Amino acid sequence: MSDLPKTMLAIDPEAAGGPEVLVPVERPVPVAGPGEYLVQVAAAGVNRPDVMQRKGMYPPPPGAPSIPGLEIAGTVVAAGEGADASMVGSKVCALVSGGGYAEYCAAPAGQCLPVPPSLSMVEAAAIPETLFTVWSNLFERAYAIEGDTVLVHGGTSGIGTMAILLGKLFDLTVIVTCGSDDKCARALEIGAAHAINYKTADFVEEVKRLTGGKGCQAVLDMVGGDYVPRNLKCLAPDGRHVTIAVQAGAKATVSLVDIMVRRLTMTGSTLRARDVAFKALVADELKREVWPHVLDGRLRPIIDATFPLADAAAAHARMDGGDHVGKIVLTMDG
Repeated sequence: MSDLPKTMLAIDPEAAGGPEVLVPVERPVPVAGPGEYLVQVAAAGVNRPDVMQRKGMYPPPPGAPSIPGLEIAGTVVAAGEGADASMVGSKVCALVSGGGYAEYCAAPAGQCLPVPPSLSMVEAAAIPETLFTVWSNLFERAYAIEGDTVLVHGGTSGIGTMAILLGKLFDLTVIVTCGSDDKCARALEIGAAHAINYKTADFVEEVKRLTGGKGCQAVLDMVGGDYVPRNLKCLAPDGRHVTIAVQAGAKATVSLVDIMVRRLTMTGSTLRARDVAFKALVADELKREVWPHVLDGRLRPIIDATFPLADAAAAHARMDGGDHVGKIVLTMDG
């Protein structure tokens, strides 16, 4: 630790606001606590929760850094008490509860995954948040299995593209919604079975048509609001609806009788506030079930754009604009 600098460049806005509040500042280099690694960050993913935090709508959970950023890739430079010191010098990517928009970040050892030589640091940084989210919600909470048809909103978002990629690997038929014909075309290129332009077509009717009236087994919803009752209409009997965000509102009116008659399941989750033990369990499952596909190059995230850390404001403006396809990533090397 004595070889490490005392301070680092970070994005740590003093007040909520637009992208312009994301300016580089100097902050102390964090210390690896018990069970943690200190990672010299090479790249950090940009995610919708970061935007919500910037706007003052999603404060960090207790104990998390005020610096935004939920996923990183870099090199382990120190190991805290109880962490494997032999990992120092190893390249890892990690899910963190905050602190990613910085040159150094402390990461729980159980939430770190090895970065293979075939993966760039930018690609590695674009994986953890969406992979943990999609796996824990679509495959664990919604019990999606081989042969299932699933509906995913926001098909060209980071979550949407990861759902498409995992769907291909695990033999799901993935139907997505997108906001333009161009985005629908990109979703199909990435591997979606069907893409619906929700601005020009009724996705409920389209799902009914595409499934021959049977409906789908699961819906992964990040919209909420008035989408929820429409989503339920897309489900087959015994279907599962999982809410992971509420961009269109936190309240919905649904028919309980319909849920009872068709035996539907409604659930949801947030990942950031879950404890380290839960995230470590997800990481262990990902190492077994998904990471072999990463190691052999069958799973690579879709990268939209990269920005230097100092241009974090431009990265958020890109996300706010809604034109991105896949992940936006910050880099520390320029």
